[in-house]
Amino acid sequence: MPNKDYALAMARYNLWQNENLIAAASGLDDAARRLDRGAFFGSIENTFAHVLWGDQMWLHRFANTGLPAATTIAGSADMGIGWQAFCTARAAFDAQILDWAHSVDPMWFDGDLTWFSGGLGRDVTKPKQLLVLQLFNHQTHHRGQIHAMLTAAGAKPGDTDIAIMPTRFEAM
Repeated sequence: MPNKDYALAMARYNLWQNENLIAAASGLDDAARRLDRGAFFGSIENTFAHVLWGDQMWLHRFANTGLPAATTIAGSADMGIGWQAFCTARAAFDAQILDWAHSVDPMWFDGDLTWFSGGLGRDVTKPKQLLVLQLFNHQTHHRGQIHAMLTAAGAKPGDTDIAIMPTRFEAM
C-alpha cells in the first residue's frame, strides 16, 4: 500500500507526465485543444482542467491547501483561464504535490480520512492509503485519455513508462 516513498515516486511521475503532455498539447492550436473528441470531459483542455481540479481537491483534503475555483465535478472541466495561465498553474501545483510528498509525515498514511463528497452528497470515510492511490490513479487515468486525444490530433507525446523516467525527476 502507499507510503511516503510511493507518494514521492508518483509525485515525480506526475510532474514528468504533465510536462510531457503539456508540451505535446502546446504544439496544437487552441481550436484543436478545445475540440470535443468524445472523451468523458470532451476536449484535451477540459480533461486537463478536470485533472488539476481533482488534484486540488485531494490535496485540500490531505493537507488543507486551498480549494479549487470550481465547486462541482461538472464545473471542473472549465479551464476558464486560458492555456498559458493553465500551464503555469499546472506546473505550480505539480510542485505543490511534490512538496507535500516530501513533507508528509510517514505516519500520516495510517488511519482514515473523512470528507464531504459533493459528488455523492454525503460524508465519506476511507483509508488514507487508498485515497493516495486514488489521487495518482485518477491522474494516470485521465492523462491516458489526454494522450489518446493528442495522438489522434497528430501530436507526439513522449514516453510514459515510469521505469524510464528521466533521472532529473528522480532527484526532485
